[in-house]
Amino acid sequence: MTSSDTLPIPRLASAADTHEHAWLVESRHPTSEGVVLYVRCAGCDSRRVDLAPRAEMPPTALSRAVVTPSAR
Repeated sequence: MTSSDTLPIPRLASAADTHEHAWLVESRHPTSEGVVLYVRCAGCDSRRVDLAPRAEMPPTALSRAVVTPSAR
């Protein structure tokens, strides 16, 4: 049997994909582009980097959520 005759192996969703994150700011640093926020999810301990270009605008993600080794 060749690989074209078999079904693909299903990929299990990671913990980061199974819930809506509740991001908490761990630290923030002003830059020329705005304030960079280092955030952590309260539920799964994933981490992400956000940018808040102006105080009146919500932050946007600069990176994707990454699960830390201690949270696996």
